[in-house]
Parts: sequence; structure tokens; C-alpha cells
Amino acid sequence: MVEIIVLLGVFVVAVVVGYLLISRIPQMLHTPLMSMTNAISAVTILGALLLFSHRPTGVQVALGLCAVVLAAFNLIGGFAITERMLRFFKKS
Repeated sequence: MVEIIVLLGVFVVAVVVGYLLISRIPQMLHTPLMSMTNAISAVTILGALLLFSHRPTGVQVALGLCAVVLAAFNLIGGFAITERMLRFFKKS
């Protein structure tokens, strides 16, 4: 039970710090920043999948599923925005 509380605490701190950092970045840098976070999302997905490699509890399954869904959403959105950004620089 203590492990879950520690993991949830780390998650909450990461969300707060991430929000504070992202909210202070100028809008011009959001697209390149999102492109760079694709790698972080991939690592999050791999970590969640590693969580499923042993017999997880119900709470671990829920947290792992949440991590995979949110990271996949960020990963796909990041690639879509990066592709759109790169189209601006292609010559017609």
C-alpha cells in the first residue's frame, strides 16, 4: 500500500511540475517541444507495458492503462503536429 501512495505522489508531483513548466513556455516553442516529448511518451508506454509483465493488482492495471492511453494520445498528437509543422517548410 505504501508503494502505491509513493507512486501516486510521484505522479502528482510530475503532473504539477510538467504543467508549470509547459505553461511558461512561449507559444512559438510549443510545437518543437511537443515533437521532443514523443520520446518521453514512448518511454512512458514502455514503462506501463513493463508493469504488465508481472501479475499486477487492480490498481496497477488501472494506472498502467491510464498511462498507456494518455501517452499514446500524446505520442499520436505529437507526430500529427510535427507533420503539420514540417509541411510549412516544404517547397511547393
